[in-house]
Amino acid sequence: MALSHCLVFLCLLVLLPLGKPDLASEKAALLAFKAAVGKYIPWNQSSPTPCTWQGVQCANNSVTVIRLPGSALTGEIPTGIFGNLSHLRTLSLRFNALSGQLPSDLAACTDLRNLYLQGNHFSGEIPNFLFGLYNLVRLNLAQNNFAGEISPDFNNLTRLGTLYLENNQLNGSLPNLPQIKSLVQFNVSYNHLNGSIPSSLSGKSANAFLGNSLCGGPLLACPGQAPPPMSRVDGGGSGSGKKLSGGAIAGIAIGSVIGFLLILLIMFILCRKKSSGKTRSVDIASVKQGPEVEMPGEKRENGSFSSSAVPSAAAAATAATTTVATASKVDMNGSGNKKLIFFGNAPRVFDLEDLLRASAEVLGKGTFGTAYKAVLETGTVLAVKRLKDVTISEREFREKIETVGSMDHENLVPLRAYYYSKDEKLLVYDYMAMGSLSALLHGNRGAGRTPLNWVTRSGIALGAARGIEYLHARGSSISHGNIKSSNILLTKSYDGRVSDFGLAHLVGPTSTPNRVAGYRAPEVTDARKVSQKADVYSFGVLLLELLTGKPPTHALMNEDGVDLPRWVQSVVREEWTSEVFDLELLRNQNVEEEMVQLLQLAIDCCAQYPDKRPSMVEVTRRIEELRRSSIGQEEDLQPDLVDELDVGSAWQTN
Repeated sequence: MALSHCLVFLCLLVLLPLGKPDLASEKAALLAFKAAVGKYIPWNQSSPTPCTWQGVQCANNSVTVIRLPGSALTGEIPTGIFGNLSHLRTLSLRFNALSGQLPSDLAACTDLRNLYLQGNHFSGEIPNFLFGLYNLVRLNLAQNNFAGEISPDFNNLTRLGTLYLENNQLNGSLPNLPQIKSLVQFNVSYNHLNGSIPSSLSGKSANAFLGNSLCGGPLLACPGQAPPPMSRVDGGGSGSGKKLSGGAIAGIAIGSVIGFLLILLIMFILCRKKSSGKTRSVDIASVKQGPEVEMPGEKRENGSFSSSAVPSAAAAATAATTTVATASKVDMNGSGNKKLIFFGNAPRVFDLEDLLRASAEVLGKGTFGTAYKAVLETGTVLAVKRLKDVTISEREFREKIETVGSMDHENLVPLRAYYYSKDEKLLVYDYMAMGSLSALLHGNRGAGRTPLNWVTRSGIALGAARGIEYLHARGSSISHGNIKSSNILLTKSYDGRVSDFGLAHLVGPTSTPNRVAGYRAPEVTDARKVSQKADVYSFGVLLLELLTGKPPTHALMNEDGVDLPRWVQSVVREEWTSEVFDLELLRNQNVEEEMVQLLQLAIDCCAQYPDKRPSMVEVTRRIEELRRSSIGQEEDLQPDLVDELDVGSAWQTN
């Protein structure tokens, strides 16, 4: 017995120190990954552990999460890296420029639950080793160059709830997938698939199969396929087989003739309306030289328009038709190019004519023009911005807008398409149903309001910081130029996404924001020339707005000509720090230390001199650290699911 106890003790002595060498090998693997494809990843090699690196999370002394979306990763991932990261549960490398085949040692990550690789240039067949990752819940391989057939071995992944394979080069027929009973999100659109849709997938949305040569299921019936059974008109039993009576046949014939005559009458009336409508279209087009369209009864609230200000759907539709019909009419007299120009490889599910027929409502009037919510006949919802005061040439406009369209990050509201003519410039974005941070903070402060807690506010701050950091990483001369709470839009999970980036360089000086708006850095004299450090100042004001619940134009402060940063600093100097915070935040007493840290970061961002302000990389890192300390190591399964539901939601319905 004593000998066995000694053996157990010796085994424990041998096994206990294995944690650090394992983490050390994982650190070495991550550094090899950085050296191969991620030279812009801000990982500090001297750090004793990779668990504090951006995009890396650990649990039980092992790396379990790697999330590096939109991180400028390029090239092929070499084999020999993921074999040392076998405890991974989530791997997110979406929206980069990775190429080649998937490394085979990814098969060692048998704990993997979430694999997000969309928006890269991976090629080759979908590797068989993926079908051995039995714990996969979400798999997204969309927007790559995968080829070959879709294997029926996907049936091995019985826990799969999400399978996105759209926008690849896949061919052949769709396999039957009856074993994946939990499959909720599915999309194979815009490949080279053919044949009939199997019964296990026939209940999915038709949008999941577009852009192929498929039939059956939610699509049109395949050739030779029996149509669905029709009810009998003779009232007999289900198997009676009785023929129609002579009276019934006569009734059908007479009804057909009457129906044909009615159709002719309707067509005649529509033609008359169309001919008279030509005169009205000229009248609509004539407003292009007049003031911007305004709805009767619109009310201004915190620099934006309340949706309740729209008096009726008919008036909203008139406004939308005015905007887009104007563009169509002007373009026929101008460049002659009646097309929307799309970015990326998003499905072209609509065109300018669809926008012409869309119903719409005014969302608000901002620095660069008027924004509309447009609802297409297919149900797709878009945000359309009508630019004003664009003074640059067409060539310069197209060059600058192409740069804006190339910006691709999960915390940016992507520019999907644009329209240019001599007198009209339209930008088309994803529609964000939750609205702006400004409306969320200052809209409804009465009874029934859901308080905004620390987790929600700090999460919005982190999302916005990551989006701005991405913009700054694109080049030292690239900045946002107009950061404010109305330009931070929200997903359904309250993730912050930055909008209106890159537009400050398109407009003339008459559209530059007024200094009294409160976000503008003291050194800025021309809003078309805003430095990255000036962006940091504006973001600092945004953080103060999140913490205090007060807009920068708060009346109590502006009576004495004091802006939000100076008011906060005066309160903090008097050691009344708790008086600064919004009462909704003070309900969570256990995070007061983190709130003070974020307050200090905001004050640092609002330093008077630009060289005293931190970079956005530093700002993002500090927000990540204070959130980690207050929230702890979160299970990231659900956040990634929400990302998947929101990305491109205005372009396809699954």
